[in-house]
Amino acid sequence: RSFRGVLDRGQQVKMTEVTLRVAMSCGGCSGAVERIIKKMEGVEDYSVSLETQKVVVKGNVDPQKVLEAIAKSGKKTELWQ
Repeated sequence: RSFRGVLDRGQQVKMTEVTLRVAMSCGGCSGAVERIIKKMEGVEDYSVSLETQKVVVKGNVDPQKVLEAIAKSGKKTELWQ
């Protein structure tokens, strides 16, 4: 089977960058967010900043699913504007 055949079925890796504002008040909060991100499929890289309340996730991910997964932790989560 050719590599092109795999790409034709829409299975190619799409790099998406999702930037969120997440209400985190301590290192435990940012650690909880990191644990959630590490469990997600398709994540290639991420950064979590407690100081700026900013979370950036890069990889083959759905922005809405990333937002929902982090919001389930009970932290106020929204797309960075």
